[in-house]
Formats: sequence, C-alpha cells, structure tokens
Amino acid sequence: MSDKFPDIIQNLPDVDIAVEGVRGKLLQAKDMQVVFFDIDPVGEIAPHSHAAQWGVVLEGEMDLTIGEETKTYRPGDSYFIPAGVVHGATFHTHFRALDLFAEPQRYKSKP
Repeated sequence: MSDKFPDIIQNLPDVDIAVEGVRGKLLQAKDMQVVFFDIDPVGEIAPHSHAAQWGVVLEGEMDLTIGEETKTYRPGDSYFIPAGVVHGATFHTHFRALDLFAEPQRYKSKP
C-alpha cells in the first residue's frame, strides 16, 4: 500500500485527536462518522467506551481487546465493537484503518 491515502481522502478535514502519532481524516454524515485512521506504532490506547464502532484494517497490525477478548487484526480483518463495550488497542506497527462510528459527534475536525 502507498505511504498515504489518495487525494480524495487526504482532502477531507483532519480529525482533532489529542494522541501523538494518531491522525485521522473525517467523513461526516448526519447520524454517523467515518474516520480514515493513520496511526504510528504508538503502543497502547487506554481502554474506553462509546457508541458502536465497525472497522476494517487496511495496513499494519493491531491487538484489539473488546470486552475480555484480545485478538490480533491484520489487513482485510474487520471488527465490531458494540455500544458501551470497553475496548482498547495496541499498535506495534504503522497502521491504517477505516472506522465507522454510530455517533455523529465522536470526533471533531481540527479548527
């Protein structure tokens, strides 16, 4: 895969994320959001919860814990996190994914 998303995605607004090494491009809909994530090998993202989330790995590898179950996800793998379920991830490699959030205000775009 190339080292960046194509221009059609690069031209989307940047997501305002306070975690160093985690970047995203935001596609906003009325009732949900799609985020194209580009993540450096930042290590662990602390456990948290929010509305339902579905994603697919485009590049790299992550260990994702959903509830009590941890699995390794690689390109082509998809995952679903039900609303309110605690989850966290560990990124050991450069990682890209497309995530759909059933929450229209999960992320804001950078000013």
